[in-house]
Amino acid sequence: MNSAVNEARLRSSVQTLLEQIYPGRGDEVADRVVALAVARSERLGPPRARSSEATVVLITYGDALRRADESPLHTLAEVLRDQVGDLVSDVHLLPMFPWTSDDGFAVVDHRQVNPALGTWDDIADLAADHALMFDFVANHVSASSPWFTGWLARDPAYDGYFVERDPAFDTSLVVRPRVLPLHHDYPRPDGSTVTTWTTFGPDQVDVNVATPEVLLELTDVLLGYLERGASAIRLDAIGFLWKEPGTTCLHLPQTHAIVKLWRAIVDEVAPGTQLLTETNVPHAENISYFGDGTDEAQLVYQFALPPLVLHSFVSGNTTTLAAWARGIGPVSETATWFNFLASHDGIGMRPTEGILDDRERQALVERALEHGGRVSMAAPTGDRGIVYELNINFLDALATPEEVGDDQVVAAKALAAHSILLSFLGVPALYYHSLFGSGPDHEGMRSTGINRRINRALLDADRLVEELHHHPRRKAIFGGLTAMLDARRGQPAFSPFGTQEVEECDCRVLVLRRAAGTPDELVCATNVTDEPVVLEAISGTDVITGQKHGPLRLPAFGYAWVRPE
Repeated sequence: MNSAVNEARLRSSVQTLLEQIYPGRGDEVADRVVALAVARSERLGPPRARSSEATVVLITYGDALRRADESPLHTLAEVLRDQVGDLVSDVHLLPMFPWTSDDGFAVVDHRQVNPALGTWDDIADLAADHALMFDFVANHVSASSPWFTGWLARDPAYDGYFVERDPAFDTSLVVRPRVLPLHHDYPRPDGSTVTTWTTFGPDQVDVNVATPEVLLELTDVLLGYLERGASAIRLDAIGFLWKEPGTTCLHLPQTHAIVKLWRAIVDEVAPGTQLLTETNVPHAENISYFGDGTDEAQLVYQFALPPLVLHSFVSGNTTTLAAWARGIGPVSETATWFNFLASHDGIGMRPTEGILDDRERQALVERALEHGGRVSMAAPTGDRGIVYELNINFLDALATPEEVGDDQVVAAKALAAHSILLSFLGVPALYYHSLFGSGPDHEGMRSTGINRRINRALLDADRLVEELHHHPRRKAIFGGLTAMLDARRGQPAFSPFGTQEVEECDCRVLVLRRAAGTPDELVCATNVTDEPVVLEAISGTDVITGQKHGPLRLPAFGYAWVRPE
């Protein structure tokens, strides 16, 4: 039980934000928000631990691993306990709630575990071994959600919950992440039709946070996740939350104010809880969700990292990655970067805008298509669409199509890329298919027509366990990552709140110096080419292998984390 909530301090924190969101109603809404937060805080546990060099997140679906006659969440907990152990500290569970489409992101009921996955008891079992991050799909709900069906039926309890189309509302500047209409029509039980805002498609209906009751409902859902054991919350598609005529309806001040509001609440009622914002947009827009570094998200996705690492391997040159990385430094004592290479989605391309030129971006598009992957587009600007993401298995994308059949080459490139991920400033996150060395699911993509299914194959748990020990690709990648993760856990240089410098050595190699000038200093070098490289200026002991270097000699796609001597 958390009994340390200071109501006066909390009210002071939220009142100004609520006045910004609801001019003239800030006091009234603040009273309700504080009362809700205090009531829910009585069922919360002790403060969450601060992230450290031991923090590594596994991103997974609740049913990623399957075993006959066993709930998938139970299977997941068992395989992680037996095969992964403390290689990862946290587990990010992608939406585990009842849903109707988009592999979980069209949520029917935010407060229930999908029975096909298991129960809240299974979640608690998973939390016994790992800290948990829950996915909070706050921007929209399934068209089958009781919230939406109640609103369609004109139930007063859901009055104002959704955004009915207004012909006077200027949508000319609205940013579109999908090549789909912004609004869709829905029949009401009385026979009439209503047209409603749908950012992501007809089965994902945007909620209307301009109605205070909706914000209170969402806040209650968030606090409920903390009661259920979440130590971090991912705010899915949060940038689209507020709608204002004549604007892009993306990253609006009210949206930032809501994230700040939730930060203020969790800081008071569940200290140490982390909010992660998911905004797959150009880098400068993405990092705006840090606020001043102390008042908004504690974690922001490093969306530019996956395409820039891929570009480095495709081009055999780290110059662009290194130049961008020089702009990545510490954020604050409470906020840092959430780094990843692969996820349940594709490789986002919008974050490369202003970093890669058209020729470089096209080379990545061609790499994806050469592998039998696909390219997803955002809504058109002018007379052409915008490349939104590449739908391709990240490990395969690192290799040429000719190399994919060579497990040794694929594993070497995969491990080199993850050397960059695991040595980069911030909290690293590994997608389950990357940790286990999986290939793409072309059949799943083709049979469903859903591009992102290429990254979302469900695995037979017993077969996976067997292959981790015997399949050449899985064994090499899982074994190599195990060695890196074991080494990383004991190195204070990898603190997510530490320092990072980018060295100029050789364009074929990315060199990151962590904790420079301290006894914990490490020089992390990764060769992105098939050419051996000698770095005369680097000598010392590799903390992964224990090998002494002087100078550092990296083989093709070699990497080392060197303690200088």
